[in-house]
Amino acid sequence: MTSIAGGPTETGDASGPAKYPNRFRASGVKARHLRAHVLVVAWLGLALLAAAAQETMPVARWLSVHMFLLGAVTTAILIWSEHFAVALLHVKIPDERWSTARLATANLAVAGLLLGVWTATPVLTAVSAALLVAAAGAHLMMLVRLGRGALGGRLKPIVSYYRAATIALIAGAVLGWMLSGGGTGGPDRYAGLRLAHIHVTLLGWIGLPVLGTLFMLWPTVLGVRMKDRTTKVSRWVLWLTGSGLLVAAAALALGWRRPAAAGLALYVAGAALAVHLLVRTVRGNRPVSAAAAWMLATATCWLLIAVAADLAWLAARPLAKAQDGIDALLPVLLIGFVAQILIGALTYLLPVVLSSGPKDRAAVRALLERGWLTRLVALNTGATLAALPLPGPAATTGMLLAALAGAAFLTLTVPVLVRSGRKASPDAGAAGASRRPALWGTAAGVVLTVLAVLVANSGGDTGDPAVASAAGRGAATANRTVEVTLAHMRIRPGRIEVAQGTALRLKVTNADAQRHDLKVEDGPSTPMLGKGDSHTLDLGTLTEDREAWCTLPGHRAAGMTMDIVVKDTAKNGTTEHEDGHDGHSNTTAPGGSDLAADFSDDWQARDAELAPAPGGTVHKAELHAAHTTVEVAPGVKQQMWTFGGSAPGPTLRGQVGDVFEITLVNDDTGMGHGIDFHAGALAPDKPMRTLDPGERLVYRFRAEKAGAWLYHCSTSPMLQHMGNGMYGAVIIDPPGLAKADREYVLVSSELYLGTPGSTAQVTKMRQNTPDAWVFNGVANQYAKQPLKVKAGERARFWVIAAGPSDGIAFHVVGTVFDTVYKEGAYLLKPSQAGGSQVLDLATAQGGFVETTFPEAGHYAFVDHDMRHAEAGAHGMVEVSR
Repeated sequence: MTSIAGGPTETGDASGPAKYPNRFRASGVKARHLRAHVLVVAWLGLALLAAAAQETMPVARWLSVHMFLLGAVTTAILIWSEHFAVALLHVKIPDERWSTARLATANLAVAGLLLGVWTATPVLTAVSAALLVAAAGAHLMMLVRLGRGALGGRLKPIVSYYRAATIALIAGAVLGWMLSGGGTGGPDRYAGLRLAHIHVTLLGWIGLPVLGTLFMLWPTVLGVRMKDRTTKVSRWVLWLTGSGLLVAAAALALGWRRPAAAGLALYVAGAALAVHLLVRTVRGNRPVSAAAAWMLATATCWLLIAVAADLAWLAARPLAKAQDGIDALLPVLLIGFVAQILIGALTYLLPVVLSSGPKDRAAVRALLERGWLTRLVALNTGATLAALPLPGPAATTGMLLAALAGAAFLTLTVPVLVRSGRKASPDAGAAGASRRPALWGTAAGVVLTVLAVLVANSGGDTGDPAVASAAGRGAATANRTVEVTLAHMRIRPGRIEVAQGTALRLKVTNADAQRHDLKVEDGPSTPMLGKGDSHTLDLGTLTEDREAWCTLPGHRAAGMTMDIVVKDTAKNGTTEHEDGHDGHSNTTAPGGSDLAADFSDDWQARDAELAPAPGGTVHKAELHAAHTTVEVAPGVKQQMWTFGGSAPGPTLRGQVGDVFEITLVNDDTGMGHGIDFHAGALAPDKPMRTLDPGERLVYRFRAEKAGAWLYHCSTSPMLQHMGNGMYGAVIIDPPGLAKADREYVLVSSELYLGTPGSTAQVTKMRQNTPDAWVFNGVANQYAKQPLKVKAGERARFWVIAAGPSDGIAFHVVGTVFDTVYKEGAYLLKPSQAGGSQVLDLATAQGGFVETTFPEAGHYAFVDHDMRHAEAGAHGMVEVSR
């Protein structure tokens, strides 16, 4: 049978429970446990207060989560992992002074971290993170030293769970520090680091010691003998969960989704194996503590459900979207698993450690178990309501139920600690009795305050907009409303331009599973918005530039910002729309495209790889002119005029002397289209004529000359037809063209957002102020999905400048071109001593360059006109070994 006297023990026979030495019940050890658990209760109380204030103080939700996990749970794990390690290894209790120092350092570090992030003080955050790493490192060294030469028993391997968990705490602290500074990269980098931080903290620092401790605590709570296979299974579970978490966390930090899913699958398998053994341990006996047994069992089930759901979500979605899944599961993990496992364990363990004998233990346990069934139902109902995709009031009700259950446990724990404190300090006698009413009154006051604030804030947002000063607004002042979306660590649009004196309103909607808010510099702010929530901000009349950002810790540093630029109409001549609304507020302004945002889930980059010329001398193709909706930038869909359903149209390839027979079909019901192939030489009268809707034409030409040629719509106004996507490439190989390992074709062009043919769009075309510059029709696509090459391979890049107004200076960072072919002639060959850095092409020109990448790495390619590169004309070549 397995039992706990001064802590958990195990025996291999049925002769009765073993007892730990009396040193676990010595007054000094009891006093130390008492002081430590006062810290746990204090952190829990602060977490409840912060949770109650989250509607009025946006950072409070982050604070409440970290006060609970970093404060209360971390303190509890540091206490009990040392206690259990001593008990399981049968060694002496470590020096009290060092244990106290480690615990004090960890709590000081947590307080510093919370304050540093809250006040946006990087130095304090970094120092506190280092301090937490030092405290965790000291705890790890203590656990390692205890194991050296220890005889231990059957459950000695459980101490390895505590060591692995402490390593996870160190990793989690480092990742958290990186996140506080924005994740040292864009939204994808931030998403990967955030997911790694969450997983290594919840599944590593908390999940591993919980799973390990349950192997001996679960039979003890049930009052049954431990299974013979427990030691062997505990080793298997640690190997599966530990290695799986290591793979998952490393892969997430590096942005590798599939390896992360594979690692998480190992963790799920380990957790399932542990649960299987725990289920087989259940007997018909009456548990020593029914409350603890039910809470431990329910919490473990929540862990398994949450991790399995997390795995399914991660396996099916990109990392940025996977954040939505873990955010939706956080209530289950925080309330259903972590909070419940903590309450269940303390319900059983506090009477064991803080009582002075069997009668006292029974009295303490009876006190802690008061109303346990009601609290159990409230806590798990709350976790369920908070996790399910239900309307806002349901989630609020769930959080309120969970808070009530937690507050009820605190009200029961405080008198236990006070009672034990008086017994641990017999000389305090009368003074302790005189302080008792004050302590009870303070505890009751804290709980009542928490509940009052929770109820007061449970109604959520009233819907009234936050109002900024509107002084100076006259009847002639232009009004403008812009729709703003918060999602995936970005604010869209990232830039809003308004005329001076405009009265601006922002309709802010959170499209993320993660909560966000929006704070305007020297102006109003939204409340914290859940998924789908909206709030309107009235900024009043604008006379100067403003910045806006999400106030959650790390989000501003990660790029969740927006610029509001005020233009002087007297200087710029800008005018507002007559209706006062920005017709394309969900797209972008010139130079302000949110290129770091996410594409749609079903989006795929255009395949830039160029296939070899097909066999034969006659090449036939059918191109349909039509209107097609295309995602032209991350999250931005636009109607385009296309050949063959894409902008640019399909790439054609052949040899000198080949004949191309192209059938053009005008499927556009509203306008005429034609086509002009620069690779052919013939009178344009008939083959390039405009086709009315429904007409078709066979365009036949012979490619007499080699080169990279443009084709485009021949119907006036060609500026509009080409500017809306009606262009493509024809590649005619030079005679004797050497074979390259990889060939890619990149058609550069400008992107003009807006309704095709509208006055606003045509004005931008005529003024040559595009919204972005792009390769193969989509801004930033090859930064999201890089081109692939191996080190040492020869790569050939065919480039055509489609315009309609700008050329290109094509450059690959980190390499030198040894071959340059431009407009039908070689300017450089590999046999020559020189090299080239740029292929410069005027509008409608084409050519190719070749290079060999020297080593593995990431090589950016850009239009070296930096205006173009920074506004979409860039991509990446990913070179592997």
